[in-house]
Amino acid sequence: MADESVTPAPPRQYSKRVEDQVEHQAATLPPLKEKDAVAIAAAGGYVVDDLINDMEQQLAAAGGMRKSFWDLEFKDPRHFTWVIVAFASMGGLLSGLDQSLISGANLFLPKDLGLTTAQNSLVNSGMPLGAVGGALILGVCNENFGRRWSIIISTILYTIGAALEAGSMNYGMIVASRVILGVGVGLEGGTVPVYVAETVERRIRGNLVSLYQFNIALGEVLGYAVAAMFLRVPGNWRYILGSSLVFSTIMFFGMLFLPESPRFLMHKGKTLEAYKVWKRIRGVERQDAREEFFVMKVSVLDEQQAIAEGSSNKRFPWMDFFTNPRARRALIYANIMILLGQLTGVNAIMYYMSILMNQIGFNEEKSTYMSLVGGGSLLIGTIPAIFLMEKFGRRFWANMMLPGFFVGLVIIGASYQINVETNLLGAEICYLIGLVLYMGFFGCYACLTWVVPSEVYPTYLRSYGMTTSDALLFLASFVVTYNFSAMQEAMTRTGLTLGFYGGIAVLGWFYQIIFMPETKDKTLEEIDLLFERPTREIAAENIKNTVQGFADFFMGRWSNLRPTVRGGYYEG
Repeated sequence: MADESVTPAPPRQYSKRVEDQVEHQAATLPPLKEKDAVAIAAAGGYVVDDLINDMEQQLAAAGGMRKSFWDLEFKDPRHFTWVIVAFASMGGLLSGLDQSLISGANLFLPKDLGLTTAQNSLVNSGMPLGAVGGALILGVCNENFGRRWSIIISTILYTIGAALEAGSMNYGMIVASRVILGVGVGLEGGTVPVYVAETVERRIRGNLVSLYQFNIALGEVLGYAVAAMFLRVPGNWRYILGSSLVFSTIMFFGMLFLPESPRFLMHKGKTLEAYKVWKRIRGVERQDAREEFFVMKVSVLDEQQAIAEGSSNKRFPWMDFFTNPRARRALIYANIMILLGQLTGVNAIMYYMSILMNQIGFNEEKSTYMSLVGGGSLLIGTIPAIFLMEKFGRRFWANMMLPGFFVGLVIIGASYQINVETNLLGAEICYLIGLVLYMGFFGCYACLTWVVPSEVYPTYLRSYGMTTSDALLFLASFVVTYNFSAMQEAMTRTGLTLGFYGGIAVLGWFYQIIFMPETKDKTLEEIDLLFERPTREIAAENIKNTVQGFADFFMGRWSNLRPTVRGGYYEG
């Protein structure tokens, strides 16, 4: 253990990032100094290297970095990032695949099993309904089994659900299989973004969490392609729905080689285990990696101190969402972003894509093939987010993408007003143009519905926060999917598309302009500081920056529009 008599380091040894974090937590850390060797020196001066040296001593005493068959390692730890993201984000591929496979199966499954329209609505919405259940057990699984094992459990549920789907003999069996599959989707959907966000570097966190949405879109396109492949095969819907078994099996074995999230291990008090993982996946040679590990430890100590002093609820931590302003702001912000992503209708459109194509005038075979247009647009739309979100920032990205998919909704709504009997080609072209715009811009925007919740909750509440966000996401998906046919009948096709989905998009755009903070280029611990600011202060800053941003845009001062890490804009 480090000695408290160690001479403090010069004041500028640390980056501004570490100084800000330590300055914020200086009031709570001194009482913990006797119990832990992290904090050294006086007046808020703390030495990063002493923690790393102490960890190295503990590691040597424990026998060093002993490796088993499952402990994958690279010479350059940064290469581990891509392996983690590749296998963990395959959950997105599975989620998207199972969402779109049902679209192709919809053309044949109801006839084979003798389902009514109401029964088929429940079959379609069975997966998001099950996903609500998966989301509700997310917190328990994440806190007791960890992020990694929660993902592994979800792949097992995926496999069981897909096998039962393929072998379904009646209405009850197909609904049960969809619900079981949904539980896996809900558990995986809330865990993978957190696992990635807690593991990768801050400078690429938004890009790599966005890769999860890319894989969802890729899975959806793949689902439409699989449906087209088996279109002429007898019993085609069984092959279509059972195809996801291949991917769930690959993901299961891949996850066995991946480590647990270091922030989760730190949260559970397993500092040495967290350091072992950190050294494997991030390394400790670079100063920014050492500093981030240090700040991660400091933040956990701060949370422990808050619980010890009674300012956080030890027995029921989730109560902090009601009593702690910082946690409450994160909960409201994350879940409004979730609702904006779901209540604009994307999942209903994805699930019923083939049927919608059939309504606009395509026959059953062409409807299956043309569904690839919508899925492909969603996939292509996610690509800019992967490469550019960290450059432009969350706030700028959201406010530019949402109006784009609103225009797509307007065009889709207009296509329903064209008489298909007299102008079938015009109706189809108008619909497809609107669909491409809607799905393309939504693909860019949808990445935020995973990035935002995965990064805004404090570490000790992240499992509980993602439980609420994940449950709300799939509950909203279930509501819009299950009620899609009834809402379309009650509101008309144009009324539902433009009036309801479009209206939500307009309201959401104004909400984002006023209340959405910028979390670009911040560590998860720095985001804690951001959400401790009063909402009125964030809103006032956003309004000021928005007015200045619009002025710069229309005056041609585009170089001023680069977002700062605080969410404002550079002046001049």
